[in-house]
Amino acid sequence: MKRRDFLKHCSVAASGLVLVNVLPSYAHAMLKEGNLPLNKSLFEIFSNPENHYRPFVRWWWNGDKIEKSELARELRILKDAGIGGVEINPISFPSRTDDMNKPSVDWMSDEWIELLKFTLEEAKSLGMTCDLLVGTGFPMGGDFLKKEECSQIVVIAVKKLKGPLTTEFSLFDLYKEADPAITSPYSGRTMEMMEVKLVPDPLNSMDEVMNLSDQIKNGMIKVSIPKGDYAIYGLVKIQRFMSVIQGAPGGMGPVLNHYDTEAVKKYLNRMSDGIQQKIGPLAPNVRSFFVDSLETEGTNWSNDMMSEFKRRRGYDLYPYLPFVLFKIGGMGNTTGQNILYPVKSGPEFKKMIDRMRYDFELTKAEIFEERFVHTFVQWCKDNKIKSRAQAYGRGYFPLEGSFDIDIPECETWLKYGIGEDISEEKFTQYPWHLGRGNTMINKLVSSAAHLKDKKLISSEELTNTDMVFNESLEIFKIAGDQSTISGVTHPIFHGFNYSPPEAAFPGWITYGGYFNEKNTMWPYFKHYTDYRARLSAVLQQASMFADIALLAPFADQWSEYGAQMEPFPVMVSPAYQALIWESIHQNGNACDYVSERVINDSEVKKGFLTYGKRKYHTLFLIEVHSLDTATASKLHDFVSSGGRIFCIEATPDRSTGWNNYEKRDREVRDWVTKMQAYPDRFIFLKKPASDFLGWYKTVQEKYNIKPYVKIQSPKTFVTQVRYQTDKADLFLFNNSSSKHNAPLDITFEKEVIRHKRAWLWDAATGKRFRLELPEGRLHIDLGPADSKLIVFDHDRKGIVWKDSPLTGNNSTELNNTWDVEFRHYDGTIKKEELNKLADLKELPAYANFAGTVVYRNRFQSGDKSTINYLNLGSVYGICEVRINGVEAGTQWFGRRIYPLEGLIREGMNDIEIKVVTVMVNYMKTLKDNVVAQYWTNQKKKDQPLQSMGLAGPVTIY
Repeated sequence: MKRRDFLKHCSVAASGLVLVNVLPSYAHAMLKEGNLPLNKSLFEIFSNPENHYRPFVRWWWNGDKIEKSELARELRILKDAGIGGVEINPISFPSRTDDMNKPSVDWMSDEWIELLKFTLEEAKSLGMTCDLLVGTGFPMGGDFLKKEECSQIVVIAVKKLKGPLTTEFSLFDLYKEADPAITSPYSGRTMEMMEVKLVPDPLNSMDEVMNLSDQIKNGMIKVSIPKGDYAIYGLVKIQRFMSVIQGAPGGMGPVLNHYDTEAVKKYLNRMSDGIQQKIGPLAPNVRSFFVDSLETEGTNWSNDMMSEFKRRRGYDLYPYLPFVLFKIGGMGNTTGQNILYPVKSGPEFKKMIDRMRYDFELTKAEIFEERFVHTFVQWCKDNKIKSRAQAYGRGYFPLEGSFDIDIPECETWLKYGIGEDISEEKFTQYPWHLGRGNTMINKLVSSAAHLKDKKLISSEELTNTDMVFNESLEIFKIAGDQSTISGVTHPIFHGFNYSPPEAAFPGWITYGGYFNEKNTMWPYFKHYTDYRARLSAVLQQASMFADIALLAPFADQWSEYGAQMEPFPVMVSPAYQALIWESIHQNGNACDYVSERVINDSEVKKGFLTYGKRKYHTLFLIEVHSLDTATASKLHDFVSSGGRIFCIEATPDRSTGWNNYEKRDREVRDWVTKMQAYPDRFIFLKKPASDFLGWYKTVQEKYNIKPYVKIQSPKTFVTQVRYQTDKADLFLFNNSSSKHNAPLDITFEKEVIRHKRAWLWDAATGKRFRLELPEGRLHIDLGPADSKLIVFDHDRKGIVWKDSPLTGNNSTELNNTWDVEFRHYDGTIKKEELNKLADLKELPAYANFAGTVVYRNRFQSGDKSTINYLNLGSVYGICEVRINGVEAGTQWFGRRIYPLEGLIREGMNDIEIKVVTVMVNYMKTLKDNVVAQYWTNQKKKDQPLQSMGLAGPVTIY
């Protein structure tokens, strides 16, 4: 390089460094050189992650009872715990809680805006990132909305009658029947009777329906019913039907109409203008505006809904609307999906109504996307702030809803059963959460992000309403790893409560997760935040690999059952749907969900379905009966060019929707017939009676679906995901069992390992170790709750990895008497000798213990070189070990095996083991503490006693 060019490059590099130093932490990631932030290697990003990669927390401003000193104190507590940012989330004050007469600060008041400004400045001084909730509670709304700006719903009331009968009843009776049993009704809702119809039971034709609307007089209706079974149908429109769930003062009241563009714009601009006119631009001190759960309770109406429907679908739905709708219950879920509530109908009439129902669901989803999602995204852009949203709910596109969002978000929950063995039969009965932290929506949201080449995918994570005060770092890890496998690259923990230290124990708790400095696990929390930060940092530099696509039968589900409430669907059709993508990953392949829109917008190139940077050689149709004709045509192009389609349990046989359906049905069947001319590429598969894991492995081998990593003996609790950068391939293997070891014999495909070196990157410590892989083969033993990140890159030098064996030569159990010190959470200390180690919940005197247990013992060593490892056996809690007064380390999940090199001396050795327990067993005993009892002892929250302490056996070898 010439001297002049060298000096020019140095000058540019130096000016770049100055620029980096003045940007907020999260903005650094925008400066790229290739795939990586300037001047850092992939491993440097991983080993020492910057703040914006660290987990964030949802920071509940409980009742907006906020003060500057406490806001500053809590930010520092979070920073010290390894939290990189906060989502400012004003919410109602928790019930059952003493507010100490602290006043609420109204949302959007001058005082609230000044406190927001203070918070943003404090966070910036700490290098922390801030996101800001739109509105308060969820979904957004407020008392300041005009009636026409509020959400609306059209519902049905059905009263069954037997004729002959002449009767009279009031519209009030129908209003009572129609009033939906939603979670958060608004007291000021108003009802309007749109139509009343007399319907025979069963119903076979619209000609049999009699409109009684002209017989309504003075709020009463008189009907004469012929002989037979009949029903009165009332079609009722309710305005301002729902209230903001857990809104804070200033943001309480009716919910916004998300189907009204002007109302949405007005709401959003009121917030941004109201803040920025007082304190200046929120960018860059606010990273993103956040839209929380779209639990809009089944909202389905705008003033132009029927005219829009006719324009889009080509026919008038209104006469059929009462038969399209179901009865609405909590969270907007349908409660009338059986023949008991509405009248029965003949097969042809039902077929017509099902098709119309799909058209209605499709129209609502389109309008929501256009009028709310696009409006929200544009508002964020106008304010130079990113959009972040959980863009799903009941009746919204579960995939496309996230396409335009800068930071798409999904959900991962804590539930009893995570880490345990769950049978497939039980899973199909409770398909959206059983045994898994990640919800049904996670894989869809992450797939949407991958299709749009987005690498930052967040999750409302560790949401906890069942396991409160049972927060263990190990279960955090199991659920969090499941979240990562489903495609998440950044967790937002749910959540950290604004709670002054003087608040009565256990503090102000809006939801269950006890993320609080008073939690026994809090001093160790940074072990977990460090772990997640390292994974987030490296995965956000890479793209998740997938070459298989899945199409779920959403059109069929919307037709028959109506759109479901994601991520908690009442109906999953088919129930085994998630087992398909899980089995694919468990067998060394990877997949994305796609939609008909994605398929239609894809290009077919040399046997691949190509959408942006995604390329799929194989597509699984999961019990798909209904397809749009354009989709069927594109699938034929795919198959005829060399692509492959597997039809599980059904072959598409009809079109979607009602208008002109007979012609379109023939077109779909014609395209399917043409695809069947390629029997090696258009293949029908029966679903298995059980063992989806083994079933997919058989399909994989029979049809030569080449895995990028061959897993010799796959297991349902072990799965993997692959990411790629320009220079590296990354594989994360995860054991989601809290009980089982998982010895793995895996072989990586040659294309992965060619000219690259294999490494194990330890996300718990930030260290890396070289792996020797003869012919690409790796033998590795995943312990319970364990995970391994295997990286192939071009680095060469490093320490060779050495696993800690479960046992070895000269194994000796420390089975003599233990001196045990019980340091109870309540401040008391008790000392005792234990002749035998045991789970504390099995010892009546300590079954309700919480705190730290210190176990002390001694052992003799003749030759210190013969003692290399300490295995603690079963440990329930976080453990610290000291040998001869020297720290051997802290371990917080899985197997507790400690290398002892340099710690053992000849002669007598002292060992001290500290175990920190969860709190729940103690909290159950606090009978006078209303908050503790609510979360641990009441009805569905009645928590079982948890295992605690050191159960052993403790061995040295």
